[in-house]
Amino acid sequence: MPAEITMPQLSDTMTEGTLVKWLKKEGDSVKANEVIVEIETDKATMEYEAPEAGVIALIAAKAGEKVAVGGLIAVIATKGEDAAAVKKLTASVALSNSSAGKSEASGPKSKVAPVSAGSARGESDASQAVTDDSGESSSYEDAASGEMHEPTGVAGHGATRSAPQAVPPVRHGASGNGDTSERVRVSPLARRIAAEKGIELSRLRGSGPNGRIVRDDVLKYKEPAPMAAARGGDKKRAPLAVPAISPGEKQVVAMTKMRTAIAAALQRSKQQIPHFYETIHIDVEDVSTLRRHLNISLERLGMRLSVADFINKAIAMSLIAHPALNARFNSEKGEVVRYGDVNLGMAVAIPDGLIVPVLRGAQAMGLKELRTRSQDLIDRARAQRLKKDEQTEGTFTVSSLGTFGISEFSAIINPPEVGILAIGSAEPRAVVRSGQIVARTMLTATLSCDHRVVDGATAAEFLRTFKGVLEEPGMLLD
Repeated sequence: MPAEITMPQLSDTMTEGTLVKWLKKEGDSVKANEVIVEIETDKATMEYEAPEAGVIALIAAKAGEKVAVGGLIAVIATKGEDAAAVKKLTASVALSNSSAGKSEASGPKSKVAPVSAGSARGESDASQAVTDDSGESSSYEDAASGEMHEPTGVAGHGATRSAPQAVPPVRHGASGNGDTSERVRVSPLARRIAAEKGIELSRLRGSGPNGRIVRDDVLKYKEPAPMAAARGGDKKRAPLAVPAISPGEKQVVAMTKMRTAIAAALQRSKQQIPHFYETIHIDVEDVSTLRRHLNISLERLGMRLSVADFINKAIAMSLIAHPALNARFNSEKGEVVRYGDVNLGMAVAIPDGLIVPVLRGAQAMGLKELRTRSQDLIDRARAQRLKKDEQTEGTFTVSSLGTFGISEFSAIINPPEVGILAIGSAEPRAVVRSGQIVARTMLTATLSCDHRVVDGATAAEFLRTFKGVLEEPGMLLD
């Protein structure tokens, strides 16, 4: 039987997706789990894989179009089926694609009627593999990160497909013969990546529909040698850099899907969750010393631990000791679910939004594995290659602004989680030890809790455990 591919719900808040770029065309053969299309959601642009092997019989939505969750986007003629016959049979289905979409969380594919062409026969459903794209992962020393609160629970599926998404035009410089400037079409993701890398869009040639610049065009671009040399070979990125605005001018910035979802989630969180905050100051002098000693040996293996790895390990250990914080609250059911595994969300700032990669099973990882897994998340996040389960089902979130020199701040809870820990910078401060004022490396952490399910004493006990682990760093070694 033909495999009908519908628009999946790739995030909790997704009601529709935009087809950014088809990597296959009608008549092309595809393998199971082969990437066939890029889809833009309210969080990121993701690659979508074919659920079954066969031939693309019908592409029901063109690149640039928006399709409601559950709406038809393509049909695959499976083994033994005639692609032309499948297309003829399902063409009428494509015409109804603008109707309200379904709200299945995973966008399951269904089957169209059997085609009486040759030996067409039904085959069992294959699960859909979805790769989810996102932004950078956080590191308190090695990568700038910012506060992030994952949007959840936006109701209202059934949006209809609209015309191709309008993309703010970018103009090349005017030519010397007086011709008007040429418009450059560019996807939002490509624009963001180009801004991060400092690449002028006018230097790129788009491979998308109507010459639209897409992500791959930016990632594959190589600067001419003189330009690279002028940059001094510095590969460090400035992810939050924004263009300057000239005096007397103003800039109007339209809200992206991601920013709109974040705004709604933050507003709900602050309005509906009774936050309370507790702050503690932690001496991380010994942790910093231990890190330097360990890195002398680890550098031979091409690895360096960051302070973030020690902090994440301490958080995981503390959450296991205090499961009331390693939990998710379902207010509708009136129940709290506590977890034996720590799925640690790491809040990350990206140029036009925020995102939370999730480090699953963090409590079972040693420092080296935490470093390796975190670095893997960072690398794939920057390449827009995170999977869906690496951004969902977090049980607790940590957010850091330490790399920005922020000593202390309070974060907003990422529902349905019940707590988030805000980490400030580790810095030398004057403290009293044995009646003497001495300089020690200190760090301030502020815990935000949902007072509906977490009490002040419970939060204080968690922070006391967290402080104790970091101030006795030998406890972090295994």
